[in-house]
Amino acid sequence: MSQVEEFLVRTTPSSPVGLHRVVEPAGASLPQAARVLDPSPELWPDEVRIDVETLNLDAASFRQLTEKHAGDGAAVRDEVLSIVAERGKMQNPVTGSGGMLVGTVAEVGPESGLGLAVGDRVATLVSLSLTPLVITDALERWDGRSERVPAAGTAVLFGRSIAARLPEDLSPELALMVMDVCGAPALVSRVVAEHVDRGSAPTVLVLGGAGKSGSLSLAAAREAGAGRRIGVVPTEAEADLLRGTSLADEVVVADARSPLGLSEAVAAAGGPADVTVVCVDVPGCEQPAVLATAQGGTIIYFSMATSFAAAALGAEGLAADVRMLVGNGYVPGHADLAVDLVRRDADVRRLFEGRLSEG
Repeated sequence: MSQVEEFLVRTTPSSPVGLHRVVEPAGASLPQAARVLDPSPELWPDEVRIDVETLNLDAASFRQLTEKHAGDGAAVRDEVLSIVAERGKMQNPVTGSGGMLVGTVAEVGPESGLGLAVGDRVATLVSLSLTPLVITDALERWDGRSERVPAAGTAVLFGRSIAARLPEDLSPELALMVMDVCGAPALVSRVVAEHVDRGSAPTVLVLGGAGKSGSLSLAAAREAGAGRRIGVVPTEAEADLLRGTSLADEVVVADARSPLGLSEAVAAAGGPADVTVVCVDVPGCEQPAVLATAQGGTIIYFSMATSFAAAALGAEGLAADVRMLVGNGYVPGHADLAVDLVRRDADVRRLFEGRLSEG
């Protein structure tokens, strides 16, 4: 493409949701559903270019890649590079999910409405599965054994994307971990508040209660006025982590994929739950969550490993009158809420910092 042609392309009207970046199938998909995006760093007028510092792969995607390659970090790294090179974005073809990134704003288009300025250090609050991305360092600083990926490259935000400036009082690594799951506590807070407004203090069950989204969800539930809080974890080691906090009234060690095992364990801990939050990154938790939830209750599925067909058909087959919500990762004010929880709640912060030290 000549320089004149390139100029004409970049000054033609763009779509605020990124349709102009869809290469395959052209004009037929939004960026998340598209197979291939144009990741070139030249901007349309309403876009923003980010110099990438760190990618954070979502838990379900990283688990799938690790299991596929039997823990071979080099093979995981090679597949991530291959996915980005082929698709122009980081979207696991099995899970469909991506993650998020931290970087520095390098250029702001004159029509951008995101409120960002060159030099801002930001975390993107939209998935890597729809973010045009180029990697320029072959991920040479990453061993393929952690969700956090040191990287160099460029990413593009659309006119309707979301990004948050990194808080100055948290390390970039900690801020990235928090913002990666910030949609979960915000939605939990909203749902619990609905119960409180109706005059009840709901029992809240969190599957994966010692994890990132799980611990934040427990903290948000407590602040929103939940009554009993039950955290489910898969191992005694995870239970010890959660028992060392005030986040849960009861900590249950159970297999979240076992329908009867989970429901019986939750009942013994004071269930069934009025609100169940699924934060585990393995498939097969859909129907157990239904059985552990009271009639008229709400289930929030916050795992990209969830089969929503299994959840819906399972509830139908069990004659379960439950409201099922898909945690889509966005609630207005979600980043500020999650960061403030970490600032205020020493237990949550300790759990997050412990995971940082492990990785």
